[in-house]
Formats: sequence, C-alpha cells, structure tokens
Amino acid sequence: MKIRDILAKGTPTLSFEVFPPKTEDKFESVEKAAAQIAKLKPAFMSVTYGAGGGTSQYTVDIAAHIQERYQVTPLAHLTCVSSSREKVHQVLAQLKERKIENVLALRGDIPADGKVEKDYRYAAQLIREIKEEDLCIGAACYPEGHVESENKSEDILHLKEKVDAGCDFITTQMFFDNNILYNFLYRIREKGITVPVIAGIMPVTNKAQIKRICQMSGTYLPSRFKAVVDRFGDDPKAMKQAGIAYATEQIIDLLANGVNAVHVYSMNKPDVAERIWDSLSDIL
Repeated sequence: MKIRDILAKGTPTLSFEVFPPKTEDKFESVEKAAAQIAKLKPAFMSVTYGAGGGTSQYTVDIAAHIQERYQVTPLAHLTCVSSSREKVHQVLAQLKERKIENVLALRGDIPADGKVEKDYRYAAQLIREIKEEDLCIGAACYPEGHVESENKSEDILHLKEKVDAGCDFITTQMFFDNNILYNFLYRIREKGITVPVIAGIMPVTNKAQIKRICQMSGTYLPSRFKAVVDRFGDDPKAMKQAGIAYATEQIIDLLANGVNAVHVYSMNKPDVAERIWDSLSDIL
C-alpha cells in the first residue's frame, strides 16, 4: 500500500524505523528485531540505507521481509550522493521486483573522506527521477533547519524544491520540543508546502544518545528534557523508562493538536516500540 493513501485517511498513525546491519553476521538479529516490531502492526515501517550503498541489499531484503511475512507496509530509504545513477536505478529495480511501493528519497551524508559520486548533489534530483516510476515518494525535513543551511528560511526553500520535484509526504528530523514543530508547520504552510508531514520522535533510552544527537544535528534540548537526563541519565533502567515516557507524552500532545502521523525512531529496539505502542493503544 502506498503511504500517501494511508495518510489520506486522516486517522492517527504510528510507524517505526529499523536500520539494516553493517555486516552479514548481524543480519539475523536485525531481521528478528524488525519482525518483532512488525508484529505490532504499525501503519508502516521504514528501513534505512547504508552509507555509500553498502547495505542497500539488506535494506531491500528487510523491507520485503516485513511486507511479505507480516503484511506491514515498508518504506525503503534511498540515498544518492554516494551512489551513481546506475546504482540508484539498480536499487529501484530491486524494490519494484519485490513489490515495494514506497521510497524515502534522501541526499545522504557526505562521507568523511568527502568522496561523492558526480550524478547527484541534492535529494530533489533523486525525487525527480523516482517520480518517473510508479512509487510513493517521501522526503526528509528539518524543523530546526538543516545543519548545512545558513538559516531556516533557506532550508524551507530547499524543502519546497523537493516538494515541487514530486514528493508525496515529508518526515521530520527528531525534535524534543513540540512547539518547534508547530512553528515549522505554520512556516511551511505559508510557503505553499501542503503535503502531509510525519513527525519524527526519538525515544532517548540512554545518556550516550544525547551526545550523538547533538553532534549530528544540533537538536535543541528543552530544559524539561535536560532535567530528565540530569536526574536519570546515570541509571540505565530509569533513563530508559523516563525516555520512553517523555517520547510518549510528546506523541500524545502531537495527536491532541492534530498531528496525526508520528514516526518513531525505534533504533531496532522492539521493547521500546512495544511499550510506546501499548501506551497509545486506545488513543490510536
């Protein structure tokens, strides 16, 4: 099923993300985690894509497994800056062969060595090419602005380029203050961006995640969230429980304020996904 059709129903949806293994020996454990999350029957599940295309086959395999065995709609990530046009179209052919109808089109991170392919520079270029296929296309957006953009206004202009290129919905980077998303929604609607927006929520279950999150995206941490980490960060069990509770409260507030689509960055943790799902079962 195409995700745009799921979102068009206007009912609350909860989805989860998994990422493929970096090496073949970890494939079985990741597949098992994905299967456990799929058993919850979320609206869909996204499967991320390895840097430089290194795990692209794992992405296809896990996405197909979720769909074929558990009848859960998959969303396959596809990055382009480190891939040639030939490689991208090979992956698209594999997805279509496995009857996967949804792609999240991303530029991808610039490798540490700075080496990129010459065929693509921006996600909008990839979206235009995918639009020629019979696929539902998602794109990423950044409520706090992309770290490489000079300001939020410039970032929204780049988002408009992706929407104009043909994406059907957009999914946000994680955020920990819902007011950031509400402000972002107001600004993009003013610019004529009317496609559905899926809110990305990250349950922080250990203190080490915070440092990585801030280094990667410069995400704003509200005082309320900092207090949770300061109080419970050195107690792994307490931090996990508090992090799940904080994410769940964010989701409830989003749903109460009309943001019907929420995507949880569940980091291959079935227990985290299950606890959030159970806390929202009657709401959903």
